[in-house]
Amino acid sequence: MIKIKEINFKGIKQRFQVKKPWDDVIIFILNILIAIPVFIILHQNLINPNWPLNIDRVVLFLMMIVIIQIILRYLRTIILFCIILYLLILIYGSTIGNYGFNSVFEDYNSIMYTMSDNPYPQDIIIAKLLPFPNKSKIINAIEYQNPKIRNFAIMATSKHFKDIKGYSDYRTIIQCFAVFKEINSRWNYVSDPKARDYIATATESLLYFSGDCDDHSILMAASVKAIGGTPRLIHTTGHIYPEILIGSLTDLEKVNFLIKNVLFVNESNEQKLHYHVDERGQIWMNLDYTAKYPGGPFMSEEILGALTLD
Repeated sequence: MIKIKEINFKGIKQRFQVKKPWDDVIIFILNILIAIPVFIILHQNLINPNWPLNIDRVVLFLMMIVIIQIILRYLRTIILFCIILYLLILIYGSTIGNYGFNSVFEDYNSIMYTMSDNPYPQDIIIAKLLPFPNKSKIINAIEYQNPKIRNFAIMATSKHFKDIKGYSDYRTIIQCFAVFKEINSRWNYVSDPKARDYIATATESLLYFSGDCDDHSILMAASVKAIGGTPRLIHTTGHIYPEILIGSLTDLEKVNFLIKNVLFVNESNEQKLHYHVDERGQIWMNLDYTAKYPGGPFMSEEILGALTLD
C-alpha cells in the first residue's frame, strides 16, 4: 500500500510570503511621497481650528501616514509590481531622452513648490498629469543645435536691433526679440492636413516660414534657444504658443520700457504686455504668432500644460 504524504500547503505558503525588509522601506518612502501633497491639499482646503502649536495639523498628518501605510501594505504585491514597471518605463524614457527620472524629480519639486502657496493645489496636480500633446515629436522637432537654425537666429540679430546700446544686461533678451520680429513678420499660417497633426521640424518651417501654431512655436523655441534664450511652449484649448523667460518683476519693468520705448514703439503703443508668472515667481512673456510685439494679447488665458526647454 502506497502512502501519500500530506503536503503542508500552509508551510509552503508561509515560505513564499516571507516579507523582505526592503519591501517595508519602499512602502514607507512611497507613503511619504503620497502623504506630503495630499496633506497640503487637505491643509489648505479644510477649516483651521487654530489649535495651539498646530496640533490639529500634526494629528492630521499622522493619521494620513497611518491610513496610507495600511492601504499600501494591504496592496503590497500590486504596488511593488507597479513600482518595478514604472522604474523600467523611466529607465527607457531616460535612455531615449524623453520623460525620465530628471523629469519626474522636476515635476514633483515643481508641484511641492507651487502647492505651498496656491489655494487650490489639486489643480496643479491635475495640470501636471495632463499630457502635453505630441510632446516627444515636438521636443525632437526643436532642432536648436542645427547650424541652419543657429545661422538664421544670428541673421535676425544682425538685421534687427543691432545698434541698440546701453542695455548689456538684456542683450540676450533683445536678440531673442529680434528673432521674434523676423519670424512673426514673415509667418504664413497654413493648416495641418485634415484629421491629422503634422509636426514640422524647425528646419522644415525655416524653408517657407509657414505652418500652424505648433510649427510656429517649434521654430520660435528652437531659434530663441539657439542664441541663449529660455523658451517654453504653452498648451491651451486647441492651441500651442511659445513664451520666453524674462526673469523677475524688476526685469519685467526694464523689458517693458525696452518694448514700449525702444524696440516696438509703434506696435505696442497704448497696449498692455501679456505674460505669465510661474511657481517660482519668474516672468514668461507671450511670443505667439498672433502678437505684433513681445507680450502681445493671448489667444487664450487658460493653461493646460507647459513644456519648458531648459
